Amino acid sequence: MQNLNEVPNLRDQVVEAIKTIYDPEIPVDIYELGLIYDIKVYPINNVFVQMTLTSPNCPSAEQIPEEVKQKVQAIEGVNDVELELTFDPPYSTEMMSEVAKLELGFM
Repeated sequence: MQNLNEVPNLRDQVVEAIKTIYDPEIPVDIYELGLIYDIKVYPINNVFVQMTLTSPNCPSAEQIPEEVKQKVQAIEGVNDVELELTFDPPYSTEMMSEVAKLELGFM
C-alpha cells in the first residue's frame, strides 16, 4: 500500500541523482560501479543509503559520501538522508554492472 506522504518513485529519483556522481579516478558513475549497496525510502521520505568505496584508502573517501548525501537531500520531497559507509563486504570489480564492465573493458 502506497503511503500518501511518499513521493512516487522517490527511490528511482535517488538512483538517478546518485548516477550523476563519478569516482574521480574511474569514468563510470558510482551506482554502476556497484558502490551503492542499499537504498531504502522510509515513511515521510527519509532516505537511507548504504555504500562503500573502491578502497578504504580512496582519496575521495570524504568527498563521495558527502556528494551522495547532498544530491539525495536536494531531491524535492526528501525529508532526511542517512548515509552509512561500510567496507563489509569489501568492494570488488564483481559488483560492477555490465554497463560499467563494458565501459572499463572488463567484458
